[in-house]
Amino acid sequence: MALITWTEDFSVGVVEIDNQHKKLVNMINELHHAMAEGKGNMNVGDIINRLVDYSVYHFKTEEKYFDKFNYPETEAHKKIHSDFVKKVSIFKGEFDNNEVMLTIDVLNFLSNWLREHILGEDMDYSDFFIENGLK
Repeated sequence: MALITWTEDFSVGVVEIDNQHKKLVNMINELHHAMAEGKGNMNVGDIINRLVDYSVYHFKTEEKYFDKFNYPETEAHKKIHSDFVKKVSIFKGEFDNNEVMLTIDVLNFLSNWLREHILGEDMDYSDFFIENGLK
């Protein structure tokens, strides 16, 4: 069973960004499945690494358009991205050093953050990006 199910409610109306959001949803579901199946730390660690790397890639995509179109909330949105990357990077470091185990609380944090971020801050730029020609 998926932890997050993609619906059109998550669509920001920009195919490139929607596809990246779908990939992030799939990665969180993959992490959830690995935990539910009792996969070893190596498998879980690989998924976490890919999730962190892809999140950074995705944020750079959004931020490229913020800068290109002079999005008025650029700095606030970039800070949200930066704070997330810092928090997840700290967790990843602790996990890699066997200082912390992946728990359902961490998984819930990741899935809730993604849901709330897409439905909140990302929806705020949807019309702005579309008005500037992104589809």
